[in-house]
Amino acid sequence: LEPQEYKRLLRKIDLAIVPYVTLLYLLSFLDRVNIGQAATLGLRTDLGLVGNQYAVALTVFFVSYVAVELPSMIWFKKIGVRYCIPAIMVAWAIVMTLMGVVHNAAGLQAARFFLGLCEGPLFPLLNYMLSCWYTRKQQGTRVAIFFSGATLSGAFGGILAYGLSRIPMPAGPFQGENWRWIFIIEGILTLVCALPGYWLLVDFPAVEKRLLSPLESAQWNHVLAKSQGVTNAEVPFSWSQVKSGVAEWRTWVHAIMYLAIANPLYSLALFTPQIITGLGSFPRTSANLLSVPPYVVGYITTIAMAWFSDKFLVRSIPIIAGMLVTIVGYIILICDVSAGVKYFALHLTVAGVSPCIALAITWTGNTFGPAYKRATSMAIFFSFGNSAGLISSNVYPLAEAPRYFKGHGINLGFSVLAIACAVVLGLANMRENKQRDKISYANPDGSSADPLKANDEDEKARWGLTGMSREDIVLLGDKHP
Repeated sequence: LEPQEYKRLLRKIDLAIVPYVTLLYLLSFLDRVNIGQAATLGLRTDLGLVGNQYAVALTVFFVSYVAVELPSMIWFKKIGVRYCIPAIMVAWAIVMTLMGVVHNAAGLQAARFFLGLCEGPLFPLLNYMLSCWYTRKQQGTRVAIFFSGATLSGAFGGILAYGLSRIPMPAGPFQGENWRWIFIIEGILTLVCALPGYWLLVDFPAVEKRLLSPLESAQWNHVLAKSQGVTNAEVPFSWSQVKSGVAEWRTWVHAIMYLAIANPLYSLALFTPQIITGLGSFPRTSANLLSVPPYVVGYITTIAMAWFSDKFLVRSIPIIAGMLVTIVGYIILICDVSAGVKYFALHLTVAGVSPCIALAITWTGNTFGPAYKRATSMAIFFSFGNSAGLISSNVYPLAEAPRYFKGHGINLGFSVLAIACAVVLGLANMRENKQRDKISYANPDGSSADPLKANDEDEKARWGLTGMSREDIVLLGDKHP
């Protein structure tokens, strides 16, 4: 491809994919964490929540959310993005809207359970789709923009909650319970954005027919093949790929790292208004608005760190740096300092942890292959990692306000664990790359060599591929030399 044609194709794909999937994830994250905004506006009192009933409502979302991630990644890949995503979004939009009319703890907990069931497939499926459409060098920035929907939801959600809470409920059983508008309006907003999904969403490259012409599709598949070694269309489904993804040790270290990053992320998303309220120096009614600035900073660091990561093709170092910033933030929050300093520390924690999630996702998508092994590894990665929500939902009980030693301490510990995982994976990758570099990638005549194009047995022997067919070599995925 000529440089100008390459840029034109990339811009066409970006415009078709990135804005809409970012909007969908913004709505997804907004709908799962807006309960934290509603809680500061009287949800607990109006529904008569006592003991751990609020924590249970937070937790049951992640029980169903995690349970559907692995099976949905494997089976929804066969069905396609264009059919699956609009359907689950309509379902969760209905659940979200109905959450605005619940009467008690049981109703709230049931609604949260079904919300998790419907939302579960969205994030891993769209991330997998992005890993299929973009080269390794392109993925970091695109995944970061996509994930920035989460940080934007923190900013947008605070403003929206503040505004909606000013709309009085009509006379009736819910009069004075203005927090209900948060669920009702945001549920309707999700429904409106979901309905055109069939026409706006782009499917996997192997089956997408509407976005690119046959010539453009062939050209882009050539670009992907050069980066990924093989196109997804060449890889048939086999259970051996699923088993390989499960048995791969790096799958589980990536998953532990994601859990360690996601725990402080979810804690902040669910409890930032509550933490701000506990500082005592700010009006309770302003907690929603004061939760906006940290997420604006988090959005900026997410995009900036992704650009750096793609520019220098490094994932481990930005993750380590981001989590070190998060650690500093939690140390300040634990210390006995003024409310203003602790509010600044909240900016540090959000700014540090937000980019690390996107980088961890990109790193995992870059690491594994072929297609169904990557799908399996990413499903485990998301399922195990998002189980952090089960922990984070329970570490900031109101009884421990305003210091929240346990919550801040647990998140500090997880931040250290994330750094340890990034170091282990980074060193392992360096060792493996050095071993691969020992193999000559040049033919005797000086031309380039590619193990996927090894045809005669002498050439295959050079790569350690003796007796293997083209399909066998393709199925090696990330294990090929």
